Amino acid sequence: MDENTSRRKIGTTVTTKQYIVVNIGSERYGIDITYIDNIVRMQKITRVPKAQDYFKGVINLRGEVVPVMSVRVRMGLAPDEYTNTSRIIIIKLEQQGSIGLIVDEVQEVVTLDLNEIDRISRDNTSTESFINGIGKHEGQLISLLELQSVVAEKAVQ
Repeated sequence: MDENTSRRKIGTTVTTKQYIVVNIGSERYGIDITYIDNIVRMQKITRVPKAQDYFKGVINLRGEVVPVMSVRVRMGLAPDEYTNTSRIIIIKLEQQGSIGLIVDEVQEVVTLDLNEIDRISRDNTSTESFINGIGKHEGQLISLLELQSVVAEKAVQ
């Protein structure tokens, strides 16, 4: 049967996971869909004084003030260049609440079997600390973001 059938298996064993694939720079990254609350077009971001360089400010989303950060800058890449494909992905994490992540482009939603995901050993150097695995989909590799690590130091420094 098809991949949708495999997701509907009865029981507690989860054999697949869905990710939104985004472009950040020239790389493809996957964000676990269970954390995604919304995807919005770029809009005016109000700066907050004395914030880290990757913390771009806040936006008003339907009456809720949401902090927004640049994943590019957070990972030590070149600063964002906003285009008509740039998006803010609103994620909800238990400890931090809602936060917006600026990405260059949203590509697609993919379903990965757990056997298509290679876990990587934790190494707190460079961008690898922001990655918790590599997914393989249609012959391409997708770096899977560890969202807790990406947003963890939001209030530090």
